Amino acid sequence: MKKLALPLTIISLATSAAFVSTSASAEGAVSANVGVVSEYIFRGITQTTTSTASAGVDYENGGFYAGIWTADVVDGLEIDYYAGYGLETESGVGISAGFTRYDYTGNFDTRYDEFNFGLSYDIFSLSYNVGEWEDGAGAGMDSDYSFLSLTVEKDGFYGTYGTFGKDSDGSYVEVGYGTEIGGFDAGVALIKSDEDLAADNGDSSLVLSLSKSF
Repeated sequence: MKKLALPLTIISLATSAAFVSTSASAEGAVSANVGVVSEYIFRGITQTTTSTASAGVDYENGGFYAGIWTADVVDGLEIDYYAGYGLETESGVGISAGFTRYDYTGNFDTRYDEFNFGLSYDIFSLSYNVGEWEDGAGAGMDSDYSFLSLTVEKDGFYGTYGTFGKDSDGSYVEVGYGTEIGGFDAGVALIKSDEDLAADNGDSSLVLSLSKSF
């Protein structure tokens, strides 16, 4: 997930809040997903500069959701655990709240605990996340962060602006397009991060993705 400019923090590929209709099956459903991206970038922060494979399993029951997702971050694995509840009102407003833990094997990073809140209507969705990064050295250097993003999506095209707060700094813009090709979900995204999230006075990346849900 991370590596903010300082010890801060992470779709993206990973999970934020999900909007689930109250009409979802009361019996619950389990689904799985696998995917690959040409470069793993989360909230404007580069996690790997090479292609990365990922896989996850999700459970949904009514408005409740829970799951686990993992990705190769070269020096070990990122493993995300998440759960929450979402609903959509008759007027079309989506509301959600949840919790995500980002964990790591190897020495890539330590751990992040994050609460997620979401609001959506029509083509607009707003996400607000607050969390804490754990200092793995045990030196009492834990830090708090917040992340706010606004996404506009229509007919497969989308644009996102995200910005960090509290002990973290930095913002980014992402525009992209996703579609289905032969039963696979394919996407392309252009991501522009500022100098707080990327070296050399900011950075731009073109990311290709391919995934499959079961």
